[in-house]
Amino acid sequence: MTQTNSSPAAVTDLDFDPYWMPFTHNRYFKQHRPLDRLMASAKGAYYTTVEGQQLFDGLSGLWCCGLGHGDPRITEAVKRQLDVADYVPAFQISSPATFKLAQRIAEQAPGQLNRVFFTNSGSEGVDTALKIALAYHRLRGEASRTRFIGREKAYHGVGFGGISVGGMVANRKMFAPAMLSGVDHLPHTHNPAETAFSRGLPSWGAHLADELERIVALHDASTIAAVIVEPMQGSVGVIPPPQGYLKRLREICSKHGILLIFDEVITGFGRMGSWFGAQAFDVTPDLLVFAKGVNNGTVPMGGVIADQSIYDTFMQGPAHAVELFHGYTYSGHPLAVAAAHATLDILAQDEVPQRFAELGKLLEDGVHSLRGEPNVIDIRNCVGAAAIDLTPLPGQPGLRAVRLFEDALKRGFLVRFTADTIALGPPVISTPTEIHALIEALRASIRAVA
Repeated sequence: MTQTNSSPAAVTDLDFDPYWMPFTHNRYFKQHRPLDRLMASAKGAYYTTVEGQQLFDGLSGLWCCGLGHGDPRITEAVKRQLDVADYVPAFQISSPATFKLAQRIAEQAPGQLNRVFFTNSGSEGVDTALKIALAYHRLRGEASRTRFIGREKAYHGVGFGGISVGGMVANRKMFAPAMLSGVDHLPHTHNPAETAFSRGLPSWGAHLADELERIVALHDASTIAAVIVEPMQGSVGVIPPPQGYLKRLREICSKHGILLIFDEVITGFGRMGSWFGAQAFDVTPDLLVFAKGVNNGTVPMGGVIADQSIYDTFMQGPAHAVELFHGYTYSGHPLAVAAAHATLDILAQDEVPQRFAELGKLLEDGVHSLRGEPNVIDIRNCVGAAAIDLTPLPGQPGLRAVRLFEDALKRGFLVRFTADTIALGPPVISTPTEIHALIEALRASIRAVA
């Protein structure tokens, strides 16, 4: 049996070629073979590289590990579950722990969002929500409602449904022939000319929700199944919703019988200062997609929380018949469920949403202190998330952010880049000293790549 070793000596002869890395510049990575990007371990707010360097985790993994890494309460829960059952099928049978987890999630969700369908990722959660929306209208005798409305710059995972309603061009352009037909998009709300350097929710932009009325007039409401948005756009670089924007979307959807779907893969489970972004922004959708933070990224898990009226619509026909022909082999996987129970315990016992709200104040003051630094053209923040836009290098968009990312690694800080935007979402356990150090490291890196 081949043994793995994470020491520098062990990776000297590592073959980088077989692994096709996701969302990664593979040729660049394999040419440079960067040991400071090979993680050997993770604990608390830090990764440790194979070279032994500690990196402060400035994005909680990929928005996943908001409680930090290796919390013993989660680790022990997963270990205990392995001794009990490694796998339980999700079709026709289940476990008490899975039913209990659905109950606990439903209790924290707003309104009548109280029916939980488990998936394994946010991408699967989005596609599940789209399928539920289509089937819901069909069951109600409105089979003409087949159109989905997404939003420019949105990220809804990488399934064909998700990239169809998503609005990030790079995720869509190679797959256009296979995307869902009849999808339209709302305009995005990122307008630096009006909102640059806003703290929290920008005061400009609520009127952009009224574009939904134009789209409804264009296609007719009877053809539209659902509108899907991220309460806060995360993957494109932390774009908070304008004040009143989400409420207006809710009003228009309700007026025309269109379902509203919130993609809360990033905003769910504390980061927005509430259990869900829906509560933070005081707007309740009809379907809510979650993942990542539900079990602190420990074992892949996602899901959809549906309004009870939607669930009830499916509960018809013979009692022995399957109401929704949809699901995944690993839906409600026992290890993911165990990790989620422990995570929900911590969220409640440690008052994690409130602590994210407090952390957000430190993060806001910190990132906005970078205004005026070379090539910084915008800064945004929304509770436990923030982003910094940089001027692109002439003819080489994205390269300045890559260089900043690499420079920050050398200083001991792991941040996220997308295009020429640097995104931050540190874990809730971060101390004021660590947040200050993160900001000062970014300041130094911004100047270094000027």
